[in-house]
Parts: sequence; structure tokens; C-alpha cells
Amino acid sequence: MLCVFLASVCFSTGGLFIKIVPWSALAINGARNLIGSAVIGLYLLLTRRKVIWNRRVLIGALSMIGVTTLFAVSNKLTTAANAIVLQFTAPVFVILLMAVLYGQKPGKADLAACAAVLLGVVLFFVDGIQAGNLAGNVTAVLSGVCYAGVFMMNTGKDADAVSSCFIGQLAAGLLFTPLCFRETVFSAPVLAAVAALGVIQVGGAYILFSIGIRRTPPVTASLIAGMEPILNPLLVAAFYGEAVSPLSVAGSVIVVASILVYNVYIAKTQESRQGNTAGNESRKEAPAG
Repeated sequence: MLCVFLASVCFSTGGLFIKIVPWSALAINGARNLIGSAVIGLYLLLTRRKVIWNRRVLIGALSMIGVTTLFAVSNKLTTAANAIVLQFTAPVFVILLMAVLYGQKPGKADLAACAAVLLGVVLFFVDGIQAGNLAGNVTAVLSGVCYAGVFMMNTGKDADAVSSCFIGQLAAGLLFTPLCFRETVFSAPVLAAVAALGVIQVGGAYILFSIGIRRTPPVTASLIAGMEPILNPLLVAAFYGEAVSPLSVAGSVIVVASILVYNVYIAKTQESRQGNTAGNESRKEAPAG
């Protein structure tokens, strides 16, 4: 649980560091991913883990490229609160993609979660039109779609989350880092923020999360992960002075609360079903009295 908590804290620093680096979003994303891939590569060497290469890992890597790139762009076009909370809608897109691609019909809880999150997203877009953040909000939603791809493609039989992270970050780093040569500001604070993005917010966070999720119950993990969309805008407001509008606050509360309640409900339902199945099997195996 401590690893999951630390990962959430590391993830939440992304909005602040991206805001204070005066580079283009793509240059920032390239540099942080290149550094992050080096951190994960070192972790793979120290733990003697091999990088797995297959179709599912590749799709996960492409989703990772999309998430990191679109999130960086959205942070430059809209508020940090809007960017992270709209990316946090990923579970809803998982539900929709599972229905479209695999014919898995959503249940009542799935539909209720989608409706509640949609209401929150509508408030964000109303606020975006008023504040001129519409493009950033759209980009943030698209990052949520890619994040859904990460969740879906990293849960299959041949999937490997760490390999997908390493390949995706390395590819994004090699693709976008050359854009850094167009930048003109390379002061010590800027370089320190870029290094923090790579070491803490990308590389370190994904390593901690991959370790912590192995032994953390789903309900606990989902609740701890829900801290990210709360901590992210708080850090930006405290250290960067970015204000959050009342509509965005209302949308944030609806989206975050809906996703957390949905995650808890699904995890509890699965635990109940597993308990009933285990009870039935034990009764079948019990000898006659």
C-alpha cells in the first residue's frame, strides 16, 4: 500500500512540473520519457527482468505514448485540474471499448457510472467554452481514451506492464526529445524540473505502482490512486498559483467520486462472488455426515 501511495504522489507532480517548464509540450514529453525509460531500464537490469515483445505489449506501449503525449499537451492548453480529472475518466472508456470491441454488455452499475461521469465532463466542457480551455479539455479526454487502452492491453495473458511502459517511454523519448534543441531556456530550475518529471513522475512512479499493485487489494488500490486527481491541482494551485473555477470543481467532485464509488462497488461484488464460489466448492467437497 505504501508503494501505491508513493506512486500516486509521484504521478500527481506532473501537472506542476509541466506548468513550470517553459518548453513546448512535445519537447517536455520527449525529455521526461527518455529519462523515465532510462530509470525503468536500470530497474529491469537490477531485477534481471527481460523486456517482453509481443503484440499485446506493443499495443500497451502505443497507448502509453498516447497517454503521456496527450497529457502533456492538455496541461499546456487547460488547467492542471481539468487535465488530470478528464484523464481520470479512463474506466468509462474501458467499459465502452469492451462493449464495442468484445461485445461485453455493460451492467446497471457500468451505465450509472458512465452517466455520472458524463455529467461531470459536461461541466468541464461548459467551463472550457467560457474560459477558452476547450481544446485542452478535448485533448485531456483523448488522453483518457489512451489510458483506457493501457488498462485493457496490460491485463491479458501475454501482457507485461513494465515492458509496455519501458518500450512506450523509450519510443516517445526518441521521437520527441530532438524538439528540445528548439528551446532556448535551459536554466538550472528548468532542467531540475525536467529531470524530476523523468525520474519521479514517469520512471519512479510506474516502478512503485507495478510493485505495490501486486499485493494491494483492488479496493484499497483504487482509493489510493484516486488521490492523484486531487493532489495534482492542489500542488499546482499552491506552487504555481493556478485557480480552479467553480464549474471545474463541481465536475472534479462528480467525476472522481463516481469513479471511486464504481471501483469500490465492482471490487466488492467480485469479492462476494469469489466468496460464494469458494463456499459452494467447500460444501461439495465436504464428506457426508
